[in-house]
Amino acid sequence: MANFLRLAILGALALLLASCATGPVATTASKTRRISNVRTTAYSHNEGSGSRNAIGGRLAGGRVKSAASDWSRFPLGTKFRIVGTLDEYIIDDYGGALVGTNTIDLYKPTMLEMRRWGVRHVDIEVLEWGSDEESLKVLRPRKGTRLGRRMIASLEAKRG
Repeated sequence: MANFLRLAILGALALLLASCATGPVATTASKTRRISNVRTTAYSHNEGSGSRNAIGGRLAGGRVKSAASDWSRFPLGTKFRIVGTLDEYIIDDYGGALVGTNTIDLYKPTMLEMRRWGVRHVDIEVLEWGSDEESLKVLRPRKGTRLGRRMIASLEAKRG
């Protein structure tokens, strides 16, 4: 009987230690920021915007896909996942219709996928925030455009 009691106590202690060991996982997950009801649209290189993003790279349609936003809302380099899917995106582009909005435009490699997406309001988990400074580095040489000036002004106003 004493051995049984000792085994039961050791088992309970092992379970307690194991449950404590999972604590950091919750802490890691809490670094993500969930944003509800984000308006998303879709775009494709086939609609005339070309196959390059705002930083000169190719629009990505692989595991981590390209997305466009107003960089004063979602800065260049922001990585996020659409909740309920495995779809991950990185903000590497911007568009005129997005400036002044909280809309994110998701890159789709085909016109069919773009049309199927349409306009959706989704929850996103921001995995990593991009950089206002990197956004400004790309935008400052474009200050001659109305779009560039608007995003630069918004980014600089954020900084105070």
